Amino acid sequence: MKFTSKTRMLITSVLLAGAAHAQTGFPSRPIQVIAPVSPGGVADIAGRIYSEKLAKVLGQPVVVQNRPGAGTVIGTQSVATAAADGYTLLVTNSAFSITPFIQPGLPFDPGRDFTGVAMVAEAPAVVAIAAVSGIRNLKELIALAKAKPGTINYSSAGIGSATHLAGALFAAKAGINIVHVPYKNYSDANIDFIAGRVPLIFAPAGFLLPFIREGKVIALGVSTPDDMTEPFAAPSVRKLTGLDYDFATWYGFLAPSKTPAAILDVLGKAMTQISEDPEVIAKLRGQGINPRNVVLRDFDAYMKAEVEKIRPLINASDVKTN
Repeated sequence: MKFTSKTRMLITSVLLAGAAHAQTGFPSRPIQVIAPVSPGGVADIAGRIYSEKLAKVLGQPVVVQNRPGAGTVIGTQSVATAAADGYTLLVTNSAFSITPFIQPGLPFDPGRDFTGVAMVAEAPAVVAIAAVSGIRNLKELIALAKAKPGTINYSSAGIGSATHLAGALFAAKAGINIVHVPYKNYSDANIDFIAGRVPLIFAPAGFLLPFIREGKVIALGVSTPDDMTEPFAAPSVRKLTGLDYDFATWYGFLAPSKTPAAILDVLGKAMTQISEDPEVIAKLRGQGINPRNVVLRDFDAYMKAEVEKIRPLINASDVKTN
C-alpha cells in the first residue's frame, strides 16, 4: 500500500506522540502558549502556525493566549513564574533579548528564568517608504538623506524594538542621519507611516504586505544578501548599494528554565518535525518569514550570541540603558 506524504507525516506524528507520552507522561493535558504581543503580529502568526501543528504531533490541544503590555514584559513574566512542567510556553521574538537593555529592573532575568525550546523563524527587515513621499528607490532615499540630514523621519514600534534597531543599523551603514520616531506599538507607528507623516520604516514583510498590495507603500530594499521574491519583490540592499546591511528578527519558543530535560527533549523533537512540514514552510514564507530550526541548547547559545551582536548597536543608538 502506498501512502501520500501527508499520510506518512500523520502516521509519524501519532507514533512520536505515543512514544513521547510513554517515556515521560508528557503531555497529558492541554498546553498553553503565551504570546506577549497583540494578535496579528509576526510572533503571534508564527506562534499559531506552530501551535496548530504541535497539537497534532503531541496529541493534546495547544492554545495560544495573547498577553500584551509593558513592551512584552507582562506576558513574558507570566511564563517566567509559571510551573516548569512544559505546559506553559512563551512564543516571542528578538525583543526578548533587547528588553533588558531598555527596561532595567525587569521582574525576570531572560538568561536565568528561561530556556530555549526552538527558534522557528527569522524575518528580515524591509526598508519601506510611504508612496506619498515621492521617493521611489533606495538610491533616492540615501541621496536625499545625505543632502538634507535630519529631515527624514522613520517610525518604529518603540525604543529598542527591532524596527528601531533595523533603522539605526541602516543609518550607520549608509552614513546618513535619519530621525527615529518611536511609538508605543507597531499599530500606532503604522498610522503616521502610511499617511506619510513619518514616511520611512524598517519592518518585517508580514507587517507591510497589505499596504504593498494596495500601493500605499514601496519596498525599497531588504536586509538579506539575496533579493526577496515573496510575498512581494524587494531588492537586496547589499546587492543594490554594496552596504553590508544584514538584520533579522528571530521568532521562537521558550520555557521556564527549570523545565525537565526529558520534557524539553519531547518539545524540541516535535518542533524539529514541524519545521520540516511543507505546509508550515509555505505559510511562513507567505508572510515573508524564513523558516529556521535551532533547538534547545543551540537556541540558548544563539540568543546569547545575538545579545553580544546587538550590544554595540544599542550602545551607539538612542536606547536608554539607565
